[in-house]
Amino acid sequence: MIADTARQFAARTLAPRAAALDHAAAFPRESLAEAADLGLLGINVAEALGGVEAGAVAYSLAVTELARACPSTTVALCVSNMVAEVIAAFGTPAQREEHVPRLCSGEYVVGGFALSEAGAGSDPGGMRTRAQKTKSGWVIDGSKLWITSGADAGLFVVWARTNDAPGPRGISAFLVRGDAPGVTRGKAEEKLGQKGSPTTALDFAGVEVGDDALLGDEGKGFRVAMMALDGGRVGIASLALGCGLSAHEFAVGYAKERRQFGAPIADFQAIQWMLADSATELDAARILTLRAAWLKEQGVAFTREASIAKLFASEKANVACDRSLQVLGGYG
Repeated sequence: MIADTARQFAARTLAPRAAALDHAAAFPRESLAEAADLGLLGINVAEALGGVEAGAVAYSLAVTELARACPSTTVALCVSNMVAEVIAAFGTPAQREEHVPRLCSGEYVVGGFALSEAGAGSDPGGMRTRAQKTKSGWVIDGSKLWITSGADAGLFVVWARTNDAPGPRGISAFLVRGDAPGVTRGKAEEKLGQKGSPTTALDFAGVEVGDDALLGDEGKGFRVAMMALDGGRVGIASLALGCGLSAHEFAVGYAKERRQFGAPIADFQAIQWMLADSATELDAARILTLRAAWLKEQGVAFTREASIAKLFASEKANVACDRSLQVLGGYG
């Protein structure tokens, strides 16, 4: 089972490297290459395209196991899986055959998702990046912000406005190689956490792509993005759950060993209340996340459930981490 593979990989490879990776703010290239060899860069991708076709539920379980050990590596892996899935879903046969196996194998290192801009994060309809039609294809000009793996991804899905229709109706999606002339990768942002997953800006200055770079129909890129983000919310919920579980389990172990006033602090009701609340909320987050993953796997609408799972899991993981810090006291 892919979740067992992920658990073993996390314990053997990710956990020993996680702290140094975060302190150095270094991209986990070596770990991601090993993940690719294990099939973890194509968990929900068809075997014919180089994936392991384990399904959305298995993907969620695997991401949770990986995030327990190293959220930085896991977020890069999640985005790359999302890129592989969206190309498999919307790409032409030629696009699928050219790009998806290279994402799954790690040949592209990872994939990147270039949607957000300074004025177009939660509102993609405010996008300013443009793609101008030419005789031989398209020319892309604009900037993107907060791109996971922006400095290292070998392939990006890039969204750009292709006509002047208001809101999201004039947006199209394109496949752009990271080494394409005119692509400039920005400096990594200075973040509070997940420093081993560099987040950068991307600039596109006269980037020429062929007609075969258009992903999906012209002017229908918003639909491509929304489909990808629904699956991405399941990934983020699963990742948050793993972070919360890791912190909670560490705090439980510490509370059983730390002694004050002649007894383990786990015997104190105030500590028990905090740990019980975290256990309850993380279990609820797990159920909501797996519900969304299961609906996705069944091929039915899951936008609402994915959004609920992402909201609840991310908020409760933060609370669980904070409670764990309080349990550890000065050691936290």
